[in-house]
Amino acid sequence: MRRSHYYQNKLKLALIGQSLFGQEVYTNLRKQGHKVVGVFTVPDKDGKADPLAVAAEKDGTPVFKFPRWRVKGKPIPEVVEAYKAVGAELNVMPFCSQFIPMNVIDHPKHGSIIYHPSILPLHRGASAINWTLIHGDKKAGFSVFWADDGLDTGPILLQRECDVEPNDTVDTLYNRFLFPEGIKAMVESVQLIADGKAARVPQSEEGASYEGIQKKSNCRVNLAQPAQAIHNWIRGHDKVPGAWTVIDGQTVTLYGSSMLGGSVPAGQPLQIEGASQPGLVSKNGLVLFGSDDKALLVKNLQFEDGKMIPASKYFSSGESSSVELTDDEKKMAEDIRMIWRGILSNVPAIEDTTDFFKSGAASMDVVRLVEEVKQRCGGVQLQNEDVYMATTFQDFIQMFVRRLRGEDQEEELVIDYATKEVNNMTVKMPYQCFIDGKFEDADNGKACDTINPADGSAICKVAYASVGDVDRAVAAAKEAFENGPWGKMNPRDRGSLLYRLADLMEEHQEELATIESIDSGAVYTLALKTHVGMSIQTFRYFAGWCDKIQGKTIPINQARPNRNLTFTKKEPLGVCAIVIPWNYPLMMLAWKSAACLAAGNTLVLKPAQVTPLTALKFAELTVKAGIPKGVINIVPGSGGLVGQRLSEHPDVRKLGFTGSTPIGKQIMKSCAVSNLKKVSLELGGKSPLIIFSDCDMDKAVRMGMSSVFFNKGENCIAAGRLFVEESIHDEYISRVVEEIKKMKIGDPLDRSTDHGPQNHKAHLDKLVEYCEVGVKEGATLVYGGKQVDRPGFFMEPTVFTDVEDHMFIAKEESFGPVMVVSKFKNGDVDGVLQRANDTEFGLASGVFTRDISKAMYVSERLEAGTVFINTYNKTDVASPFGGFKQSGFGKDLGEDALMEYLRTKAVTVEY
Repeated sequence: MRRSHYYQNKLKLALIGQSLFGQEVYTNLRKQGHKVVGVFTVPDKDGKADPLAVAAEKDGTPVFKFPRWRVKGKPIPEVVEAYKAVGAELNVMPFCSQFIPMNVIDHPKHGSIIYHPSILPLHRGASAINWTLIHGDKKAGFSVFWADDGLDTGPILLQRECDVEPNDTVDTLYNRFLFPEGIKAMVESVQLIADGKAARVPQSEEGASYEGIQKKSNCRVNLAQPAQAIHNWIRGHDKVPGAWTVIDGQTVTLYGSSMLGGSVPAGQPLQIEGASQPGLVSKNGLVLFGSDDKALLVKNLQFEDGKMIPASKYFSSGESSSVELTDDEKKMAEDIRMIWRGILSNVPAIEDTTDFFKSGAASMDVVRLVEEVKQRCGGVQLQNEDVYMATTFQDFIQMFVRRLRGEDQEEELVIDYATKEVNNMTVKMPYQCFIDGKFEDADNGKACDTINPADGSAICKVAYASVGDVDRAVAAAKEAFENGPWGKMNPRDRGSLLYRLADLMEEHQEELATIESIDSGAVYTLALKTHVGMSIQTFRYFAGWCDKIQGKTIPINQARPNRNLTFTKKEPLGVCAIVIPWNYPLMMLAWKSAACLAAGNTLVLKPAQVTPLTALKFAELTVKAGIPKGVINIVPGSGGLVGQRLSEHPDVRKLGFTGSTPIGKQIMKSCAVSNLKKVSLELGGKSPLIIFSDCDMDKAVRMGMSSVFFNKGENCIAAGRLFVEESIHDEYISRVVEEIKKMKIGDPLDRSTDHGPQNHKAHLDKLVEYCEVGVKEGATLVYGGKQVDRPGFFMEPTVFTDVEDHMFIAKEESFGPVMVVSKFKNGDVDGVLQRANDTEFGLASGVFTRDISKAMYVSERLEAGTVFINTYNKTDVASPFGGFKQSGFGKDLGEDALMEYLRTKAVTVEY
């Protein structure tokens, strides 16, 4: 059966250009059914044909290898005639280093199209990719444009763009996007022309720029500028022509630059000409400092003789000892010798001392060598820079064998994922403990199922940590705090890492929200906006605080005449334990851990046993963000085992807990008995909401429902009891019930769902029992009260009225979608206040009234950590959050939260 593309319009094409890019464009155009009537490329070099010529000659396509098309600015007649004879309808110029005359450009029926690796009109000229990086552009891309008599000025046919990653080089940008997507775009452009649908958008001169080809002579690094500018200059010239500096009187070219996000590693000083301070040769590479005192890391150095070494080996003397090859490795070595012989066809024989570059190899040959070796010897990981560091055949084989054996490789994060096709995506979920920068099984091998509350099915098995796992996690956090880079890191750099983490969370927000939804039952839209959205905001907020934590100077009586000065310092506590609940798994993690990390602490976090998955996905993102190992540790498991061990552990200096009041009391006792560790507790609530008759009824109904049913009622500040003034009580209840009937109960991943499943089966059973108690005590069940008749753990939104103060449901928190309503007499402000405060809880509260004086009077007398006036659930990352009485103490969010993870040291000095 013939493929559909053969029924599309097709063209006769002339390909003018060279390189592997040209070869791929040529091959793909032929696959699409277009006829290439001629290939015009460069002459053979050192007896080797260009890749485009090799492919075309193999196919029997006419190939022309003209050294030039013009002499003294004028077209060469016989060259032009040879071109015209092929009868092309369109010239395709994927990559062309020659000057092509305009009578060739304009000759075909459809003219000529050219690929250019920048978002025109920006960076016209031959070094566009280099200048994209040198200028620090946030976006890169390419243009396919119609050739005219200007320099990259013709009308645009098609453009594509991508983000520039912080440590992109010319190679990575080209290989990741410009090469593969450029090939597709050239083929697409030809088809658009064939179908008569190609655009011709004139280029604007606004914002246009032209930069010439960079020569080695003008690529010296100016070290008297900020580190980011130095980094951009180095990566913009990596690999060709190479940014260089002068060390010990000789030119040294710098490759593999990256910004140094953490603290500066220890190393041996190295004087560099023109630098404001010496560089440092560390185990990771050469550290360079900018004029702003920020640092970057250079991975490789190349000397004047072409030899490249790891920058970390600059002071090393002698060569590493040779490895003895096995019989199988010797066979591989001979295979590689054949590859070298194929590339270096001008060399009679490949000896052990044969130098790849001195034998005439160019950068394109490096790519060919690496790809052929990888193809011939599957499983080995090679990069282009490996060739530059092992230029002789003998050195290359030694490097290859070491790489094959896995020697001298940096340890990479290994993750075993549980994968699931859900919500139109593939979600990848780590399921092991995360300790000291590694995912690993619990040391007792135990694991337990985590359940999807929408249907009761098991999502995957998750590690069930033991006491030994907790001890290892605490030891890793202690080591990271006392001896790792985190404890020595500049606060601003710490903030940069947290910003990077927030960016990664944002990049993965749909996946995080999907995991949160299937693991906790949160409606996806709410998970995306609140569970994940506010988590991202929280990390960004506290990232900004990292370099703004300040002490004070204090006048003291002894200041004169003895000239004394007293000042205070805010210091991190050390290892902190965080134990979070199951209602907002990721958001509760963010609320506590962001402040903890911003203050400079390390942490061990226990997610709720029933909702561990977003915490473990978060752990994966921390590694990608560059958070040093040991700083963050995640130990899923039971509260009775993991949580208890954390509260007792002598090396933990602070424990932050969100959960029930009884468990909070037990944790506080254990923390006191063990080592008197600092504690902050966000515990249960029975938050009162008072609705006066002079309220905005529409708003009071809408917000009152939200105060109870938001997140299926699994909300620590949910209005546990509503007090409605008698004169509007019946109307209010009627309107609430009318709105409840409109709510859609169903699949939390359905974008139209209003009300998802309760978090887990035990909680659903507790809610059903709670409602049964309410009925038995004499409260009026107006609506709901039962489990929904469908698979999963769904509870009907429920409304009780006629609730008297002595009843169980008036005093105890449901933590579910149960509205508990009591009347109060008209005008009895003080009476309803007394009833509202008649509870041992004091987390949140609310009041609805148009009378601002009444609102302020009530807010001053409500005994709760948060009071909402004419609104509800309106938390913000900058506003402190926490309760009074048995709802706990200490604050999450805002500047107050930082103080929970800091200690104050007073220093007095006489001078």
